[in-house]
This record gives sequence, structure tokens and C-alpha cells, in this order.
Amino acid sequence: MKHLFTGIFFFLAFHFSLYAQQEESLRKKALKAEPYGTYSEVVLLDSTSVNVAPTGSGKFSIYKAILVQSVPGALNNRVICFDYDPLTAFAQFKYANIHKADGTIHPINIQKAQDYTAPARAIYWGARQIMLEIGKLEPGDIIEYEIEKKGFTYALLTGNNEEERFIPPMRGQFYDIVPFWCSTPTLRKIYQVSIPRDKDMQYQFYQGECSSSVRYDDTRKVFTFAKDNLTPFPRESNMVDFYDAAPKLMMSSTPRWEEKSLWFHKTNEDYGSFAPYPAAQKKVNELIRGKKSEMEKIAALTHWVADNIRYAGITMGKGEGFTLHHTQMNYTDRCGVCKDIAGTLISFLRMAGFEAYPAMTMAGSRVESIPADHFNHCVAVVKLSNGTYMPLDPTWVPFCRELWSSAEQQQNYLPGVPEGSDLCITPVSAPENHYFRIKANGKLNKQGTLTGQFIVTAEGQSDSRIRRIFTLGWQSEWKNSMEKELLAISPKARLLSVDWGKDPKDYQAGPIRIVFRYEIPDYTITGNREMLFKPLSMNNLYNQVRSYLYINTSLPERRYGFKDACSRLVELEETIEIPKGYRLVNSTQTRKQSPAADFEGYIRQQGNKIAIHQKLTLKKRVYETTDWTGFREAVEAHKAFGNYLIIK
Repeated sequence: MKHLFTGIFFFLAFHFSLYAQQEESLRKKALKAEPYGTYSEVVLLDSTSVNVAPTGSGKFSIYKAILVQSVPGALNNRVICFDYDPLTAFAQFKYANIHKADGTIHPINIQKAQDYTAPARAIYWGARQIMLEIGKLEPGDIIEYEIEKKGFTYALLTGNNEEERFIPPMRGQFYDIVPFWCSTPTLRKIYQVSIPRDKDMQYQFYQGECSSSVRYDDTRKVFTFAKDNLTPFPRESNMVDFYDAAPKLMMSSTPRWEEKSLWFHKTNEDYGSFAPYPAAQKKVNELIRGKKSEMEKIAALTHWVADNIRYAGITMGKGEGFTLHHTQMNYTDRCGVCKDIAGTLISFLRMAGFEAYPAMTMAGSRVESIPADHFNHCVAVVKLSNGTYMPLDPTWVPFCRELWSSAEQQQNYLPGVPEGSDLCITPVSAPENHYFRIKANGKLNKQGTLTGQFIVTAEGQSDSRIRRIFTLGWQSEWKNSMEKELLAISPKARLLSVDWGKDPKDYQAGPIRIVFRYEIPDYTITGNREMLFKPLSMNNLYNQVRSYLYINTSLPERRYGFKDACSRLVELEETIEIPKGYRLVNSTQTRKQSPAADFEGYIRQQGNKIAIHQKLTLKKRVYETTDWTGFREAVEAHKAFGNYLIIK
């Protein structure tokens, strides 16, 4: 069966004029192929061929044949869409046909294709989309089309020559990342690349396998990769990035990461990205005045840039791609994309006497060992007095007590340093760097009213989540926000007073600390000499800080790695004075330990008071599948301490 499909699909791709002779046979095979019969559509062939020029620029031929199997499938394919970046690529339809069930072929007028701005996202990137309306389809129809594309993903600088924008940033090098997963069943997927024979090529297939071959002629090498019978890739909640779990092919003609590091360094030094600017120098001198240690100076500069250079989704000016804009532009405009914010910090650090450079990273997913271009984010590194480089990311730490966001821990990055560098990785941030603590004291009367106070303290990423109302919200809304926290516990809750300190906007002064005094009538469910109630500390207080609560722990096992927002330490201490004569029914004590997470806690009565203690330690941001059991057990034990307590 595999060989039969292989022959048919090559026939389909390269000799479609003879397609009608095989169409019915192919249709029957596709319909019978398990498990595809229940799907609304099936991709018969997904084929991409690339011809690489000596400059590294690629000419792509992208071909698809899709069998419509139901009315929903017909609706799904009435319009064909293809995304591209006009700064670095050009795309157009070469042809499109509908093969009807009765054997007739209906050509589609590709002159009617439209080129639109890609659907808006949260941030505007300037992407475009070509769209071709196919029109009415019926079950049994086959759509085939081919798209021509030239260019690459990023460009260095746009010049006078229009063709220059299609040359990859690291001139002469070719690299690509090819997804071998699908959302629609695919009978065969082919990726073929032809490169000049004098270029070396390394490649690796991740999270699976495919067939591969290489063919040589006098001037070219042709690599072919193929995989049969691709089924939709299943997803899990809170799984690692899709590209870190799904099958993919990576290839690059760049032999080592060090070469990319050296190129990135030279690119920006030659462009003069970090040249000093008098107005910026004056600000730097002001910021470091009175600061004695290197970390004090680095922190002052990083926080100012993070708080004052606003993020804008579209880059401006001459520099594009991997070229960072000049200091003058960044400081004057006070806005830009990540590279502009990082570039401003690098300039500031250099004007303060530090050795600093840009670094590339991939926000959200892993960077693999093959030195392909899989970066979407720019950060900075500064050389400390001990000779080591420290990563800094002003884009992710506005109003944050960190210099590198721990939401990026276990993240690969490549510094552009003069000596060259291999891939680096940010370490796991200790959970105690992101503690979240509640210390509560309450008194419960016989009528079920709970009164008392609780103190919330936090550090690191936990601090940022709680402090957001102060740093980003209107001051007139501060107290209302505190009241909302209590109302999440009970609509009858009353905030008697709240103390958030002198200036909660001054996040550099110290960790956040908020003191609440409250009264909650009818806090308990009261029966015949019996009361049921939840511990206050586990009753919806600042759940936005505790992202782990939203991870589905009912799954007995996981297929893929998973991630949380950050490593974290959660400590909850609560004392509740209960009415005289009542006893706690459900005392408990639990302890869980694993490489992924720890939990310890107890609930017990001491005199006329219930003492609740729990400590949850989540040790990483990104976890392996083998971590799931330990993580799950610790989090579920923690959640159980939010169940109802019974006194009678």
C-alpha cells in the first residue's frame, strides 16, 4: 500500500495532466484509508520543493491536493489562504483546479486572487495573506493548487535592489524549519531542497522520523524528506510549545552556533547600533550617580529602560531583521520592538562603562541544536567583573523586581559576542525567588461570621502579578481592586481597612506587602450544631498569582512535557478561632516530595483554634512528562486543603 501511494503521489505532483486516468482509483483509496474516512477532508499530497541560490535565497514551489469528503470539508476549503511577510518574501498562486467527482476539471482564475493584510493579532507585524476564492464545492471534489514563493523569513537591511530583500540575513546560508505535523489527515508530505554542491547541509528530524535521501549531480545536491499517513497531532492543556512536541525537520548550512554568534556581533557593530548619544549619556550619568556596586548600576539602567521604552509592535527606521536600531532613534522615540528596547539597554550599559552585547532567543519554545534561524526575540547580555555574561531582558520586566524575567527560565539564547558563543540557557530560578505568602488570623462566631486580618507578601513574578493593579491601574481603582479580592470569597464580604504601604508603585523599594482587615457574615454553612467552611487562604484569594491551579491535574498521565508560568513557592499560614464547644472533625497531615514539586501541610486543632499550614514548592517552569506524577500529587494535595472544614 505504501509503495502504491508513493507512486501515485509523485504522478499527482509532476504529471497532473494525466490525473483523470487515476483519479477514481485514488479517490477510492483515500476514502478507504483508515482512519481518514470519518474526516471532512484529506490532504492527498503536501509537497514543497526549494531551489536555493548561492546567496541563500530560496525559490519555493508549494503544492497541495485536498479531497473534500463532506459538506463541512467543502465549506472549509472555499477559500485558500497563504501567509507571508512582504518585507522578505513574495508569494503568488501559479494555478488552481477543481477535479469534480464526475471526472471534469474546472480551472480557477488565479487572476482573481487577493492580497490582504493578514488578520489582526494582538500585535501588528505587517504580515500579508494571499487569498483565492474556490467557490462552491461538493463532497468528492479534489482541489489542487500550487503557490510560488521566493525569499526568506527575515532580512537584514532593505537596499535599493528589490531582490536584496529576498536574501536571508546571514548571506549565503540556508536554513529552514519544516513542520511535519498536520491538522488535517495527510497521506503524503514531501519536502525537497536543492542547494549548490559546495554548500554543506546538516539536518535533524525531531519528535519522530521520516524517510530521507540525497542525490548529487555536477553542480547541485538534492535532499528529499518524506512521511506517509500523517494524522492530526493531538494537543494537551498546558503542554509545551507545539514545535517542541510535534514532528519537525530542521536544516542549516551553518556548521556551528559560534559562526552565527560572530555574524550577529559583527552585523550590529558594523552598523553602529550602540553608538553613544549625548542626551542618553546625560540620563545614564543621572541613573548611576551614587550607585557603588556593578549590580546596583545594572539594575538602575535595566529598570529605567524597561519602564520607559514602550513596546510597539512594528519596527521603524532603516534597520530591519537582526540589525538593532541606533541609540539616538531608540532614545528619542522611546518605543520599539524587543530589539529596540534591548539595544537601548546595551547602549546605556556601554555608556556606563560596561561591556554589553545583544543576544537572540526564542520566546515560548525551545531552540534546537541545529543552528537554524529559530529566534523571535532579542535580549541583552552584560559582562560582569568575574568575566561571566549575565542575560538581561528589559522587554519582559517593566515594573518587575527581576532583571531577567523568570517566565523565561530554561530558555535558550545566543549572545552576539566578539569571541563567539555556543547556545546558552537560562537557569531555573529558585522557587523562593517567587514566593507568595498569606498569613491569616480569623475568628468565627456562632452565627457564622468570620472576622480578622490577613497579610499578603510576594516576591519576583508573584510580586509582579499582585502589584499590577498599582503599576498599571488608576490610583482611584486601588481600593476597589482590594474589595474585589474579598468579594471573590463571598458577596457579603466587607473590607474594613487595607494597608498597602507608602507607595506600592515603587516596586524597587522592596517586596509587596498588603494588610487586609475584613468581616464576612454567613461565611459558614450552618446546620444542627455543625458548621462547614473553607479556609480563607484557599478561598479564591489572588488566584491570578497561582497559575498552577488552572492546570488540569485530573489527567492520570501526559504525552508531552508541560509548563507553568514560573517556578514558585506558596506558603499559607492560617489560624481560625472557633466558637467554644466546637471540635474540628477532619484533621489531616500530608507530605509529598519529588524532583518536580514538594508539598507539606497540616490542619489541626490547638485549643479553641484551628491551625492550617501548607507549603507548596514548584521547582521549574518547563517540565518533562516524567515530572507529571510528582507535580500532580503535590498540587492535588495543596488543592485538597481548600476543601470544606467541618466543626461540630
